[in-house]
Amino acid sequence: MAKTTTNAGGAKTQEAKGTGIHAPVQPSPELGAVVGNDKLPRSEVISKVWTYIKKNDLQNPENKREILADDNLKKVFGKDKATMFEMNKYISAHLKA
Repeated sequence: MAKTTTNAGGAKTQEAKGTGIHAPVQPSPELGAVVGNDKLPRSEVISKVWTYIKKNDLQNPENKREILADDNLKKVFGKDKATMFEMNKYISAHLKA
């Protein structure tokens, strides 16, 4: 599935589309309330979750690594707060290839 392209320097590169982190995944209805219900690459799901967190001011002001879940994120995390490192584990459970 890799596509060969030429970069600005003239070197040939491989672009992996639709594989790994770029493969479209289906968010669960709970995660869909945060990122939308369309299939998205995993990288874009994470980006949209971070946009949601920042837009709704959900980072703990005393510890920016901690996310204070609102009603939508509680359904994804299964608890009131999670660290940014735990967050990916909870999000992965809400994605289907």
